[in-house]
Amino acid sequence: MSAATGRAEGAVAALDARAREQQTQLAALRVQLSAAQDDLAALTDDIHRDEVARAAQQARVEQLQQKAIEELGIDPDVLVEDFGPHQLVPVVVAAGEEPGEPQPYVREVQEKRLRRAERGLRELGRINPLALEEFAALEERHSFLTKQMEDLKASKRDLLDIVREVDQRVEEVFTAAFHDTAEQFERVFARLFPGGEGRIFLTDPSDMLTTGIEVEARPPGKKVKRLSLLSGGERSLVAVALLVAIFKARPSPFYIMDEVEAALDDTNLGRLITLFEELRDSSQLIVITHQKRTMEVADALYGVSMRGDGVTNVVSQRLRSLDEPA
Repeated sequence: MSAATGRAEGAVAALDARAREQQTQLAALRVQLSAAQDDLAALTDDIHRDEVARAAQQARVEQLQQKAIEELGIDPDVLVEDFGPHQLVPVVVAAGEEPGEPQPYVREVQEKRLRRAERGLRELGRINPLALEEFAALEERHSFLTKQMEDLKASKRDLLDIVREVDQRVEEVFTAAFHDTAEQFERVFARLFPGGEGRIFLTDPSDMLTTGIEVEARPPGKKVKRLSLLSGGERSLVAVALLVAIFKARPSPFYIMDEVEAALDDTNLGRLITLFEELRDSSQLIVITHQKRTMEVADALYGVSMRGDGVTNVVSQRLRSLDEPA
């Protein structure tokens, strides 16, 4: 029995050892199975992500193809053929700059250009759907204002031509009148100041429209020519000489003079009255005066007197008839 028992115990021990070995192998296989399952799950996730990415990419491609057809009106195959990465990329430059040479397609460079373009587009703001209508209205307004501006420029040119013609005519008339007046002034001055010299001249003969007029007067027996150095009566007589010279150079139907001889002595008054008599042959003279000798040569007198009740009264008296010689 002991031998059988020993063999049985040896068999049991061998079986136990084999069972433990198999358990160890089973545990190792389970670890391998778990690792394989994890790898399978990871591969499955990768495949799923790839399929999702492929589907998204396909949807993006289809969207771009549809956008190319709707917005650009170009077939996707033609678009890829004409504008694909195998084509050279033209260099966009600012207005007025020389265009550069086309460059090979480099994705990073083109992505930077795309970002710059998108940033510039955002800075432009939202698209105004009424921009075309507003532009048409502004263009019409601009065209109208441009025509108005051209009309104004044409009117300005016409007015400037008229101004030049008027200035030329005024200059011609003034020049002729000045020379005639200067000639008459020398004659009149010689009659009012026998033996004296008087003349008028221009301060700026090169510009007849803005020039001034200077008067030089030298009474007989004096060396001074400035008016400020003459006596009051002499200055008055020089002024009257200038007026009479203008009257003779450019006659008028009538003249009104207000006490022009108030500061003159009898001799100079007599000379001035002689000129008055010459002027009234061609013009009517209205002279306001207190000088008796001036009144004596008048055709009619008009005066204002006050009655005893304080009421003023206009008095007139004709000294000679119209057909009576002066």
